[in-house]
Amino acid sequence: MAQARTAAGHAMGAARALKDAAREAAYAAGQAAAVAHVADHALGAAAYAIRAARAAAPEDERLEAGRQECQWQRVQLPDAIRELVLDDQRLRNEYCWFVFDC
Repeated sequence: MAQARTAAGHAMGAARALKDAAREAAYAAGQAAAVAHVADHALGAAAYAIRAARAAAPEDERLEAGRQECQWQRVQLPDAIRELVLDDQRLRNEYCWFVFDC
């Protein structure tokens, strides 16, 4: 867990110096690495990945790119945890920049 927490800190620290899609992707990586420390970071990783997809798209395609990333993520969810994750997304969507409105 210490190595995961350290990796998360490095990714989050590196993100601050970046811009646009690279920054969002680095934050997603940091959140993903932090899952071993706090399980709630898994939703943060997903949210930042959606933000990265938006930021990488042309401005007039950003919402659609985020919607597609969100839907792709949902397809990847194992059946055993699907409803748990979707409930968590609904509960915390407001805190995650409403990226789970897909």
